[in-house]
This record gives sequence, C-alpha cells and structure tokens, in this order.
Amino acid sequence: MNTIRIACLQSRALGSSAEALAHTETLIRAAAAKGANILCTQELFPTPYFCRTQDPGFFDLAEPIPGATTEHFAGVARELGVVLILSLFERRAPGLYHNTAAVIDADGRLLGKYRKMHIPQDPGFEEKFYFTPGDLGFRAWDTAFGRIGVIICWDQWYPESARLTALHGAEIIFCPTAIGWLPEEKAALGQAQHHAWRTVQQGHAVANGCYYAAVNRVGLEGETEFWGQSFVADYTGQLLAEADSAHEEILLADCDLQVLETHRRMWPFFRDRRIDAFAGLQQRFLETP
Repeated sequence: MNTIRIACLQSRALGSSAEALAHTETLIRAAAAKGANILCTQELFPTPYFCRTQDPGFFDLAEPIPGATTEHFAGVARELGVVLILSLFERRAPGLYHNTAAVIDADGRLLGKYRKMHIPQDPGFEEKFYFTPGDLGFRAWDTAFGRIGVIICWDQWYPESARLTALHGAEIIFCPTAIGWLPEEKAALGQAQHHAWRTVQQGHAVANGCYYAAVNRVGLEGETEFWGQSFVADYTGQLLAEADSAHEEILLADCDLQVLETHRRMWPFFRDRRIDAFAGLQQRFLETP
C-alpha cells in the first residue's frame, strides 16, 4: 500500500475516564469508516490535563501498559484493521510514572511504547511532579501500513527528537500533545507561541524528509485554553490538513509513501550529514576555550 490515510483525533476532556474511553472509541470507529489506517489520540486522552496543578491524588489516574486500556483498544484495532497510537499516563511501579504512547498494530498486537523524553515545568504545566523522563530512547515500528515513530509534546521543540526517530526509519512521526494559552499570555504572546509551535514541527518534517502529524487537545480546562489546530505536514513542510482552534475534529490526511521515497532520493539529508562532526550534541553546552 503506497498511500495511507492517517487520522488525528483532536478531542476535549470528558467528565470521567470511562466517558473518555467510550468517546475515543466512537471517534476511532468514525475515522476508520472514513478510511483511516493509522489513528493517533491527543496527549493523555483518558484524563483531563491534570498537570495544571501538583496533586498526589492524580497519580491514581495512572495505569500499567499493557493493561486494561491497551487490551480493550487492541480488540478495537483488530476488529477495524487499523493501527492505534494511544497516549496514556503509565504506572510503571510505585512512585514511578511516565507519559507514554502505546502503539497497537492492525492485528491487535502491542508493538511497543514510547516514553516522553523531555519533561516541562511551567505554570499550568507541572509535569516534572508527575512524570519520570523516558528511558526507552527514540523509536520506530513497522506497522501494517508503514514505519512510524512517536514523540510527545515537549519533545516537539527538540530537533534531536524528530531526527533520531527518523533515523530509526520513521516515514511518519506522530506527536500527541497538550499545549494551550494561559489567559495572562494569550493577548500579547498567543499568536507568536502558536506560530513557533507549528513552524518548528514543520521544520522537522522538512529536515527529516518525512510526514509529521501533531495531535493537540482542544477546549478550556481550568484557565488553560488548549488551542487545538492539530495538523499534518508533508516532507516539504506544507500543511496537508489543519484543524481549528475551538472544536473537536477527526483530521484526515493521505500520505504517499512512494512519493516520500522519491523525495528522499532527491533531498538526501541523511546521506550528507556530517556525523563525524556532531559529538558536541552530547554535551549540555559547549564552552568556548
């Protein structure tokens, strides 16, 4: 299959995890009915964005992977013949939790998981309180519809995240995210913040010669206004599809993997990389002698 259809499930917080799971399954079934082959949720789709505050009680929202949620959606994936990327709050052990994406193939197999590597800490985004940085590295998986990789939210600001995922062979990089405006910042900074967010990720698509899909939350949670605007960019950075800033949406885009192969032959960024000169990337900062 050369052309595959992907779906970004831009959704909102629901009243309970049970409601969120049922609603997400409805979205998955609707997207599959429209021909979607690979579907990705927003970040932490079963819960509200609880990281707005520091509250030990929210650790009760975490779950093991594999676990009940992945087992349920494995059955959905197998029934519909689709690949699912589920962004979850993972309970690994007492006191040890991750922000994790589970990747389920079209036959229902759990192919693996990716644990968010970069953990932010800002007002309204108190993630270091909840999440241990990922320790599985950057990864990609062969699925029934192509080789895909996943990064999560704050990872999206780091070119190294997308680069290493692409170097594992990812033809499409998915990025579940939860980013929005705070009321005291939106008027002065909101447009610039959104522009930076979209532009840096379009750059990942260009620099790595791949398709790139960002899947954001939408709606008001506390004072945080999640700005939606999920999008899919092709290997030239052009937008194939973009959702709006206020509504839930199943965003669909078609990705031609044969054209991607042709493009990479003519724009051989991987061939021309000076891998002998990149040792400094493993340093926190390069002090000038």
